[in-house]
Amino acid sequence: MLKSSVRRRRQRAEPEVTTRLKPGAVVLGLVCLVLVCGFAVVVGAGELGWQRVLGELVAQVTGTTSPLSEREAAIVWELRVPRVLLAGIVGAALAGAGAAFQGVFRNPLADPYLLGAAAGAGMAATLVMVLAPAVTAWFIGPVPLAAFAGALGGVGLSWLLGRSSGGHGTGTLLLAGVAVTAFLTAVQTFVQQLNTDTLKQVYTWTLGGLNVSGWIDVWLALPYVAVAAIVLCACARLLDVLALGDAEAASLGLRPGLLRLVLLGAASLATAAAVAVSGLIGFVGIVVPHIVRLLAGASYRVIVPLSLIGGAVFLILADYVARTAMPGELPLGVVTAFAGAPFFALVLRTTKGHTP
Repeated sequence: MLKSSVRRRRQRAEPEVTTRLKPGAVVLGLVCLVLVCGFAVVVGAGELGWQRVLGELVAQVTGTTSPLSEREAAIVWELRVPRVLLAGIVGAALAGAGAAFQGVFRNPLADPYLLGAAAGAGMAATLVMVLAPAVTAWFIGPVPLAAFAGALGGVGLSWLLGRSSGGHGTGTLLLAGVAVTAFLTAVQTFVQQLNTDTLKQVYTWTLGGLNVSGWIDVWLALPYVAVAAIVLCACARLLDVLALGDAEAASLGLRPGLLRLVLLGAASLATAAAVAVSGLIGFVGIVVPHIVRLLAGASYRVIVPLSLIGGAVFLILADYVARTAMPGELPLGVVTAFAGAPFFALVLRTTKGHTP
């Protein structure tokens, strides 16, 4: 009797989120991802020629002779391939985290850096650049490690501040994130002013980019993003229930506070891993979930997994533009800003009057 009552209540309460993830949409997204990856690897700024690079890929599969020299093959496998893979990992992390943040805060303008992840990463990376600028003997560079720890630390401070203030809602947590971001940004600015010789390095890192990426960065980010993606996809259906309100979610047997903690933890982990290897890249977490929402529906069981795929596609294409549009490489954050800022303005206009 209780189960049937809950089922009837669920059916009455969520008529607008019954959209299910269609296998065809996932297959289409994965096909697009594979094609974009192949394009970004084969076509590049170097003078290798796309036919010869394609021949190298075919040679690796079939065991035939490659048309590339050893040095040219190294460019493909040690520079292009890991960079494309890393762009996909970072894009998936930021887009999936953005979708989760928008669902948790019920705000279409929420992004992965909302709770102080960017400010924490920026402050920690700046401290390392100032205090240990010449450290090069580490297997993994100190800046990525510091950025990862700083991003998680910023989110942790926001969570602790929100809890200590006595509030339990998303509004309190959001305000805590604003306060922590302002404080950490002030600390970063103060450190920069005391060490102006590192301004260019900090500024370059802040704009984001994958120009020094390699296989080490891929293996550094992949495990954390994979774990976060699994958690977000597993909890995507529950985001639709959270959208109905805490009272309705609790009546269906969920614990809204715990669910938010899990979702924000997974999204923050993905964001921290992305920031550690790419710096600060904006707009991916806003643009991609909204495109998915417009094309595939408003259910988070659709938005979250397709945002992971779409984010990878988006950032691989953006990184291709960054490394080929000019003789000198553009910062990746500049390219995503050019693409994302007009879209953000459109979203802001269409959601005018929305309150979290």
